[in-house]
Amino acid sequence: MVNFSMSSKISVQQFNQLSEDQMPFAKAMGLELEQITESDVLMRAHYSEAFLRPGGTISGPIMMALADAAMYALVLSRIGPVELAVTTNLSINFLRKPLPGDVMAQAKMLKLGKRLAVGEVTLYSDGGSVTEPVAHVTATYSIPPQT
Repeated sequence: MVNFSMSSKISVQQFNQLSEDQMPFAKAMGLELEQITESDVLMRAHYSEAFLRPGGTISGPIMMALADAAMYALVLSRIGPVELAVTTNLSINFLRKPLPGDVMAQAKMLKLGKRLAVGEVTLYSDGGSVTEPVAHVTATYSIPPQT
């Protein structure tokens, strides 16, 4: 499991407030940050039947949004609340059908540079086996220059 022992430059409450104030789509998608450190993030997409696609599985756009938001939180944990840190690349591999229920995202930083941050996000069905992810994501964020 994830070790949540390091400190972060943004708290769970600060990120969730930023999300509520400036990213209204996050609430519509049921996204909520649960834990954050400088090295790890745990985020949840609360289940809604509106998120199901034909076949009774959670839709890809919900899982992609969860992964992207988790990566954004992870970047902010390192650099603080910088609004113009943006996704430059996101690649997702859907591995198995997620259960109808909450989806969890565990994000880890692979490399943080001056201008780019690269991380990976693993998605799980809540209540599912942690050893069996439903999707794996790699993402790159652009970090704006400091002024």
